[in-house]
Amino acid sequence: MHNTYKTNVEIDWCPGCGDFGILNALTLALQDLRIPNENVVLTGGIGCSSKIPHYVNVYALHTLHGRSLVQGEAVKMANPELEVISVSGDGDGLGIGSAHLVAAGRRNLDMTYMIFDNGVYGLTKGQASPTLPYKENIKSLETENIKFPVNPIFLALASGYTFVARSYSYNIKHLKETIERAIRHKGMALIDIMQPCVTYNNINTKEFYDKRLYDLEASGWNPVVNKGDDPSVKISQAVQRSMEWGDKIPMGVFIQYERETYAERLSTLIHGYGTRNMVKEPIDQNGKPVANIQEVMESFF
Repeated sequence: MHNTYKTNVEIDWCPGCGDFGILNALTLALQDLRIPNENVVLTGGIGCSSKIPHYVNVYALHTLHGRSLVQGEAVKMANPELEVISVSGDGDGLGIGSAHLVAAGRRNLDMTYMIFDNGVYGLTKGQASPTLPYKENIKSLETENIKFPVNPIFLALASGYTFVARSYSYNIKHLKETIERAIRHKGMALIDIMQPCVTYNNINTKEFYDKRLYDLEASGWNPVVNKGDDPSVKISQAVQRSMEWGDKIPMGVFIQYERETYAERLSTLIHGYGTRNMVKEPIDQNGKPVANIQEVMESFF
């Protein structure tokens, strides 16, 4: 394990960008959890947020627009021993990548998905992203936004994520603790991170969030569903809380519960899955394949 989780790559985010806080929170969380650098895989798509794999000293994939999550899922399925964290912006994650977000909730892989949510496509000059509120006229738009926004918390709850949270890039302590909880959770975890864009979004600013965000759990909300209990009632209540957006915006964990993971279900289909790590096994011996393909094929019948 290295002494630091940060690389020496020059960071080219705008001064004051919320991404700096997310980077700090993520590296601090990894440090607290003492996960060896070589056991972590970080995937990113395209956008300001998705440059972060270059800045964290772990294995990383810089993938295509909207494909960060599905690449992370592929890594996790291939080698379940790895700690996989996928990141995307609200643009690629909830726009072109929205189908992957829904499918990931249905699978319930044991991994973490972080969305950097600032309401704009920051890398391509501030077009309205799927989360920009209706009728907001930020300075990078000629006219007000004419589309209704996606609610990432609502969408994650409906898709089956077993850990759903919101945090804030300028509250590093809260974000770090939320990331740690997401990583420790056994199942698919999503964190929607409120992250002001200081260059293009002059409405959803630090001042905007500072006076609106409140700690959901400190106000009495208990997100945990006891093991074995039906989570549907808690999900319904969490959906109602996710609709709060205005003078008060909740942040914290909306729900956390356990159910069968995708790896556990795959083990019933693929012989040896979960008990042996096939990634670490040799594929040939003296030039001859050692894998028993017939054994794997018969496991599907």
